Amino acid sequence: MHITVLGSGTSQGVPVVGCACRVCKSNDSRDKRLRTSVLVEAAGTTIVIDAGPDFRQQMLRADVRKLDAVVITHNHKDHTGGLDDVRAYNWIQKKPMDIFGRESVLEAIKNEFPYAFGKDRYPGVPDIRLHPIENKAFRVGDLELTPIDALHHRMPVFGFRIGDFSYLTDANQLEPGELDKMKGSRVIIINALRKEKHISHFTLDEAADILQYLQPERGYITHVSHQMGLSKEVNPLLPEHIALAYDGLKIRL
Repeated sequence: MHITVLGSGTSQGVPVVGCACRVCKSNDSRDKRLRTSVLVEAAGTTIVIDAGPDFRQQMLRADVRKLDAVVITHNHKDHTGGLDDVRAYNWIQKKPMDIFGRESVLEAIKNEFPYAFGKDRYPGVPDIRLHPIENKAFRVGDLELTPIDALHHRMPVFGFRIGDFSYLTDANQLEPGELDKMKGSRVIIINALRKEKHISHFTLDEAADILQYLQPERGYITHVSHQMGLSKEVNPLLPEHIALAYDGLKIRL
């Protein structure tokens, strides 16, 4: 399995528009963060988890020429806003793009991109095939995904376990049974917005505590805001097997 972190930033990305803080002005490439997304390639199947406003840029940067499906964690704009650009893959692959998400997410996508679902669709609009998922395992091509049900304040969010890899973004609450679905994963990526308490995201300490409990070989923090601080200053504060994720990070399992 090959995993590429396409984006590791919060909803505004880093740098933030108009901000002159030292993180936003950093020259360290690890502090340049597009909106959160991850690419998973295994067993001849290629998927993206979330397609935010930076989707086009991320696909170009990672040179993704084949894409079988997009799996959506929840329906906030920074996770769905780039779905119009799946039409490039419609053209290349000569088929609709399969989109997986819970029913409420798919309804939001239909409302956000109504022109893709009308009876008399304009030529060239995205060709999207929606697949509702629940809190039970499902397949995308040769990959089996196990949802991890969590809350983003009051909004339901799905994380996913795929083999030895678990991924959970935009969450700050989950039940013990859902947390334990990630046990035994060799690599876990989980969100933490900043060091200070937040209404809908884990803090750095909360995420690190979860990773210490789950004990993966490697743990990474994603959905990072400029308020977290510089990567070179935050990483030394973390246990040896935990680090901030960064755009372009490649993981092989």
